Amino acid sequence: MHLEQDIQPISYLKAKTADVINTVNKNRRAIIITQNGEAKAVVQDIKSYESLQNSLNFLKLIVQSEKEIEVGGVIEQSKMFDELEQKLFK
Repeated sequence: MHLEQDIQPISYLKAKTADVINTVNKNRRAIIITQNGEAKAVVQDIKSYESLQNSLNFLKLIVQSEKEIEVGGVIEQSKMFDELEQKLFK
């Protein structure tokens, strides 16, 4: 993170919105927007945002899978394939 470039006051965003958008799309680094000296928002390019969302969704699936394993909600792979073949080839 480049603090001088990546943290900007809201007045900078208001005055240079197009520049901010171009910058985040060019360098793929988010810009933190402050208001009254406190971080209040993040401006991020869409590709980085989508990548972040995909990563979070993947982590949610992992957590869900771990919970299923803990409560015994899994079956052996060979049994699953046998059941699938029976359903598909009946």
